[in-house]
Order: sequence, then structure tokens, then C-alpha cells
Amino acid sequence: MTEHPVEADSIFVGGGGEGYGVPQRLLLKYGNRHGLIAGATGTGKTVTLQILAEGFSAAGVPVFMADVKGDLAGIAAAGSPAHKLHEAFAKRSAQIGLDLQYRAFPVIFWDLFGQKGHPVRATVDEMGPLLLSRLLELSEPQEGVLNVAFRLSDEEGLPLLDLKDLQALLTFVAENAEDISGRYGLVSKDSVGAIQRRLLVLENEGGAALFGEPALDLADLMTVDASGAGRISILAADRLMNSPRLYATFLLWLLSELFELLPEVGDPDKPKLVFFFDEAHLLFTDAPKALISKVEQVARLIRSKGVGVYFITQNPADVPDTILGQLGNRVQHALRAFTAKDQKDLAKAAETYRPNPRFAIDAAIRDVGTGEAVTSLLEAKGVPGIAERTLVRPPSSQVGPLDEAARRAVMAASPVAGKYEQPLDRESAFEKLRVRSEAAARAASDQEERQAEEKRTSERARRYDAGGYGADRPKRSSGSGQSDSIGTAFAKSFARQLGTRSGQALVRGILGSIFGKR
Repeated sequence: MTEHPVEADSIFVGGGGEGYGVPQRLLLKYGNRHGLIAGATGTGKTVTLQILAEGFSAAGVPVFMADVKGDLAGIAAAGSPAHKLHEAFAKRSAQIGLDLQYRAFPVIFWDLFGQKGHPVRATVDEMGPLLLSRLLELSEPQEGVLNVAFRLSDEEGLPLLDLKDLQALLTFVAENAEDISGRYGLVSKDSVGAIQRRLLVLENEGGAALFGEPALDLADLMTVDASGAGRISILAADRLMNSPRLYATFLLWLLSELFELLPEVGDPDKPKLVFFFDEAHLLFTDAPKALISKVEQVARLIRSKGVGVYFITQNPADVPDTILGQLGNRVQHALRAFTAKDQKDLAKAAETYRPNPRFAIDAAIRDVGTGEAVTSLLEAKGVPGIAERTLVRPPSSQVGPLDEAARRAVMAASPVAGKYEQPLDRESAFEKLRVRSEAAARAASDQEERQAEEKRTSERARRYDAGGYGADRPKRSSGSGQSDSIGTAFAKSFARQLGTRSGQALVRGILGSIFGKR
């Protein structure tokens, strides 16, 4: 792919200026200063995203992006002169001074559901209580209970890997709410039940597929192929977009993990990774202040880790000002202004650009056509460039989706093929709590058996007390109506016999036997 003029330290975005003959370039050394791609539906944002991904990949920079419509998968295949847009692309290339050469780029397909790409998972522990609370739309008291559960997990050695681990731990918390409340503060069974119901909703939406092992190894997102081109990781998100909160939470988790795990690199000659966050408005809609603060922190500090983050959305107003101010490289496609609010948003967007004396920026943003944009790219020393009306270059790869057979072939040749397909279910909170429960049940059963045996022993002991055999038995009634023991009855009978001649003779015989007399 040859461009005019050729510069290895930058990405050719398109032609600006009079007649669109002035090259507009994104300097690689400022690629980690983040960026914004904005514009109404159908104005060319997807193609801009595609050509930037191509440019970074060609420069040896790995890329991660979500494919929300299925259109970006074509990056894995070369464009074709037989394509219906080839003639328009050739005309545009000539106008902006580009020698268009079609080529494919190295791609790894990912999919939370494991259908259109390699499965991608995170553990519940890695997700953490803040993002999980956002995902489950928990109230503040419910988020507090979830934090207690995570603290208990750490202290009790109960790893939270998948949703069944979290469900088991929450059940344990509910069953021991009184004791746990004494240690960590009030834990309401009602709050635990509400969290469990939200987890059930998440499972019904397919969210359980996100949690588990083997978890995604971030190193697999930061590789190059044999030619030195950065691999482009594409997350199939067309189905995932049916659960927009899950989509946004997963991407934010991924950014947070990159921020936590990557080392500081200062100001590299080019980024270590570029992250494209499509449909960025989903991240900020109804987001609590704690989450906005988290995104702001990541955006502000992650560039020192060599990671560039590019937000793609329809309106710059979708992005909070604290984050918008950190996005140095901007490509603004047409922004419609049909309502009073639209006009205010348009004026606000125009105010964030460095003025160009040749045109009014607000009018340019309103009037640019499809494939055209108002760009402002960082110049030397990181100074924002003057706004330019830019004709965006055509992509070198295929525009549009990839057919199923081609996708399967790319997946089969992937460097991570077979690494994530088989789920791993090692011992974690679910199994450990089950062992504890079974041990407690056995202990309770043994205790009951010991108590029963002690009772039986006690009953036997009462039968053999100091009063002799049968001392505690009820006495039988005699003929006279009195109850006598066997010994008493024998004595009385013997006394009666002494009153008779035969009885007296018997006694004399017994005494004679004893004393030797008859």
C-alpha cells in the first residue's frame, strides 16, 4: 500500500485543504493521546474506524475493536476491484493522492458466546464489585452487600470464578446474615435476594457466558504476525448489543484490566495497543458518579501505559466533558441539527475545535457529506491541529461482513485456536461451600445420634440404680390389694409357714443341717 507522501511515523487519514490535496495524518507518537470518531448514522463512522484500525495494524500496533453491526469482519479479507464501491474508491484515491492497494489484515475473532469467535471470559473476582453492581443495576444498599460478599470471599479463601460461585456465596451470606452483620455491618436478607434475582436476569440474557475460566489473557490482544503487522482483535457484538449494559461493562472491564496490569512506558514512539470503544454512549448513560470517575481515571492515566482509547458515538455530547477534553485526535462526521437541542450540541461540538479561517466549523460539521469529516489531529508537541474538512481515504480491506466459511478459516488459523474453547471448572467458592455444607450436615447428624445414644444409656441406667433390679419398676398388686416386692412376699410366706407343724419341722431340719444336729 503506497501513499503520497509516504511517512512511516504516521497514519494517512485522508486529504484536506483546497481540493482535498493536503494529507491529514495521525502521528503515531500521539496515537495514545486518545481520540473521538463522531457523527450521525450513515455518515461514514464505520469506514473511518476501519481505516484507522488498518493504519495502526500496518504500523505494527495491535488493535481491539467491537463489531456491533458485523461490518468490520471484512478487515480480515482484501478489498476487491469487483466490489460495487471500487470505482468510487478509485476516484477518491486519485483526488487525495492515494495509490490504493487492496490487502487483508491479521485478525483474531472473539465472541462472548463462543459462536462467531473464540470465547472470551473474565472471572467474577476480576470484574469486581463496582462493575458488577453497574452490570446488575444494584441500589446503594445492595452494592454494599455485594462488597461484603467480595470481602468475605477474600478472607475465607472462596474464589469467585463464575456466577454459580457468586450465587453460592450469596446463599451463605443470607444463611449467616446475623453473624456477618456483626462483623461487617447490616446485611439484609432482602438485599441478598434482590441481588440473586438480578443475577437470574443476567443469566437469562446470556451473561453467564462471560464469567468463568480460562479467563482472557491480555497478552493475546497485544501480538503481531510474522510480518510485524499488529493483530486486530474483533469482538462480535451484534448479539451482545441486545444486552447493552453487559456490552459496556465488559469493555470497561477490559480497559480497567489493561490499566491495572500493563507497565508504565511513558511516551512511546507508537502505542502498545489501540482500543476502539464503539457505541460509547452506552458506557455513560445513567452511569453513577463512581463509574464516571473510574472511566475518567482510566482515560487520563492509561495513555502512560501506551494504550490509546478511541470513542465512537453519534454525538460528542454523549461523552462527559471531563473525558471529552482528553481526546486529542478527532474525526467529526456530519452532525444533524433538526431540534433546538441538536443545534446547541452542534455549537458545542464546534467550540472544541481549533478555528480555521477558511470556513465556519459549525457549518462544516452540519454540511459534510458521507465519507467526509472535520478532522483535528495532534501536531508536534501534542498541539491540536487546525480543523480541516477532510475526505477520508478508502479502506484497503473488504468493506462489509465476512462470509461464514471465511470467518471459520480465520478462526482455525488463529494463534489462540483451541486455547479458550474448552471451559475450565476448578475448585472455587461453589465447591468449597458445598464441602462445608456437607461437613456441617454430617456433624449435625452425628450430634443427633450421640444425643439419642446418651438418652438410651440414661434410660438403661435408671433401671439398674442402687435399689436393685427392678427398683424403679411399678410394684405388682398382691391378693390383698397391697404391692409387695418379691423379697417382701417371700418373707411373709416364710413367716406363715413357721406357724404350722410342717413348717416348724422344716426349720428344725435346716438348722440341724447347718449345726450338725438332727
